[in-house]
Amino acid sequence: MEKSFSKSAILTAVIVGTFVLGYEFYLRTQGIKPDYDNSPALWANARAKVYELKSKAVVFIGSSRIKYDLDIPTWQNATGTQAIQLAIEGSTPRTVLTDLANDEKFKGRLVVDVTERIFFSSIPFFFGKPEKDIKYFHQHTPAQQAGFYINNVLESQLAILDQENLSLNAQLDALQISSRKGVFMMPIFPADFGRNTFNRQSFMANSFLIDTAKQNQVKNIWGFMSKVMQGPPITDAQLNTIMELVKKDVAKITARGGEVLFVRTPCSGLALGELKSFPREKFWDKLLSVTNCKGVFFLDYPAIDHFICPEFSHLDLSGAKIYTENLVEILANEKGWKFNEPIITVSETK
Repeated sequence: MEKSFSKSAILTAVIVGTFVLGYEFYLRTQGIKPDYDNSPALWANARAKVYELKSKAVVFIGSSRIKYDLDIPTWQNATGTQAIQLAIEGSTPRTVLTDLANDEKFKGRLVVDVTERIFFSSIPFFFGKPEKDIKYFHQHTPAQQAGFYINNVLESQLAILDQENLSLNAQLDALQISSRKGVFMMPIFPADFGRNTFNRQSFMANSFLIDTAKQNQVKNIWGFMSKVMQGPPITDAQLNTIMELVKKDVAKITARGGEVLFVRTPCSGLALGELKSFPREKFWDKLLSVTNCKGVFFLDYPAIDHFICPEFSHLDLSGAKIYTENLVEILANEKGWKFNEPIITVSETK
């Protein structure tokens, strides 16, 4: 009986192992490489690092644009400081800003990316994922932390573990069943549009960059979502309330010796319409005035005002490197930021 069981277990293991290795080999032949799931555990791992000294790290929060536009290796090579990426796709950074403001141990440098349609919104959807990630950070257990480390080792080696794109639920979602009464189906992004590194940088795979059909698919998704999640126009009273909340959070951080700076990252094409919907003087200029913070608006600097985003909204990896190089120079030369290492100029990196 034991021998029979042993043979059965071995046979099962061989079958499962053969399937896993075979599917892994197939994925690699399709150009699919290992990817890190953008999970609450991965966010919490980054969130735990925010207590580094200002001279050693800078924290970034925002929505998806800063996740794509900030090239972390370029930043770290140019500044000698760690980039801690806490931005969350499709989400307002205000929730994370409040979490950091209420954390008495956080006294560092903070860069806040502002995408007006999301930043100045009260739509519940934009707050959902940050609240989930923050809750996980404050409540996760040692067992969950151990599981994260184990999963990280496996994720770094196996493309098959990409839950966001290759799990059964992800595959079912990809069938794109039409919406019907009482059931709303969110559009699905191409898998190669959003790849994730362990330090939470997002980037577009080469297969996406050479496929105009996929780029147009994402452009259409942005157009669709801008209509569905537009909501009623923000009133002056609502805007003032948001401004006061942000001012309060920023004041808590700066009172402890921290530093907050806002950035408005590049966009192109139809996405430039955001600037008309959210006039600069009413939103961006007022934000800096109310919070008494410095800011970097991409249109103010010739070195970063000309990017063409593949799908209107985010930079590709080559653009992110150039943007990051110039952002470092702007911070060092015009905003008074000091870094540990000599600044590497754009000309020196070419």
